[in-house]
Amino acid sequence: MVDLDSALSISQTNCLPLCIVPRTNRPTRALLLENPVLQLPRGKLSGSYYRLFRASLTRNCTKMRLSRAEHKDIVRCTEHLRPTRQCMKILKEKFPNHSQSTLLSIFSLEYQKRTKKTISRHHAPDVIERHYQRYLSAAKAHPTAPVLLELANEVDLSPALMARVILDRYLQDPQGVVPSKPVLNSMLKEPSLIPDQTLAKHIYQCTINDCCYGPLVDCIKHAIGQEHEVLLCDRLKERNLSFLDENQLRAMGYDKTPDIILEVPIVVEGHIVHWIESKASFGDDQSHCTYLTEQFWSYCNRFGPGLVIYWYGFIGELDCKRDRGILLKECFPTDIVTLCHGARHEGPAPPGKITTTPTTTTAEEESS
Repeated sequence: MVDLDSALSISQTNCLPLCIVPRTNRPTRALLLENPVLQLPRGKLSGSYYRLFRASLTRNCTKMRLSRAEHKDIVRCTEHLRPTRQCMKILKEKFPNHSQSTLLSIFSLEYQKRTKKTISRHHAPDVIERHYQRYLSAAKAHPTAPVLLELANEVDLSPALMARVILDRYLQDPQGVVPSKPVLNSMLKEPSLIPDQTLAKHIYQCTINDCCYGPLVDCIKHAIGQEHEVLLCDRLKERNLSFLDENQLRAMGYDKTPDIILEVPIVVEGHIVHWIESKASFGDDQSHCTYLTEQFWSYCNRFGPGLVIYWYGFIGELDCKRDRGILLKECFPTDIVTLCHGARHEGPAPPGKITTTPTTTTAEEESS
C-alpha cells in the first residue's frame, strides 16, 4: 500500500506527479522544473499535507472489512490495469464506497502477483536488448515524449522495473559487465546522476508514475508503516496502557517480535490480547497466510494470544482464528477491558495468572 489517502489524492485528482527529494539537491531540482511536481522533503509530510495524512490515519474504518466476494470483484477489475495513477481513478469510480487506500493496497498486492509470474521473461538477455533498442529509437524520434513510460505500459511491465532494466543495460560496459547494485540504486533514486539527461528524464517519469514499485514507492511505504506504528503507540499511551515496542524488545535480546507487547494484557471483544501487530496494508488470503506462517503463529507460541490491525482493511472471513489466539481488526479497538497483574513483571507479561478487577473503556469514552 502506498497511498497517502487525502494527501496523495490531491496529486492524483490534478494528475500531478509526487516526488520526494532532498531540497538541497540543485541538479535534481533543475530536472524537476521540467515537470509539475509536488515536492516533499525526505519522505516526510509537512504542513497541511501532514495534517491531512494524520487525519487519514484516524478515519472511520466501518467499510474496510470486505467479504471475500467483494474482494474478488475488486481483484477482477484490476486484472487489466497498469500501475499508474489513472488506474486509481478507475477503481475509485467503480468502487466509491471503499477508501482509496484500501483500493490501492489491493491493486498493489494483485499487481505484484502478476509481476512475479512474468518478470523472468523481461530479464532474458534478448528481451532486454530488444527493449533497449526500442527505447533508443523512440527517444531519438520523439525526445520530449514519455517513451520509456509508454514502452513499459505496452509490454505490461512496471514503469519502475522497466526503468531499472533500461538503466542497467545503459550502464553496461562494452564487455557486458553490469554495474553494482549500489550504483544502479543511487541513480534510480537520483536520476540527475545519470550522464544522459534524456534518459534521466525518462527514468524520472517512470519512477513518479509507478504506484507499485520503485524508490519513491519504497519511501512512501516505509513512511506510512512508521506513521501507523506511531499512531498505535499514541493510542496506547492515551489509554495509559503499559507496553514495550519493537526497539525496546530487541534491546532486551528478542530477535523476532511483534510491534507491541503489552506489559499488562487487555481484553478486546472477549479475547485476551498480549501483543499487537500493525500492518499498513490490506489483508488478503495470500498475504495473511504468509504472515500467519512467518510471524503470527510464532508470536502466539512465545507471547500468547494477540491482535493484528490491518489499517487498510482485510477479508472478513480471515478473522476465524480467534479461538486459537489471533484477533483481526481494521482499526484500534474502541472497547477495551484492562487487566491488572497482582505483581509487576519485568519485561513482557507472560500469558496466564491474571488477577484483580477489570475496567472497561467504552466507545463513548474513546470519542471524548
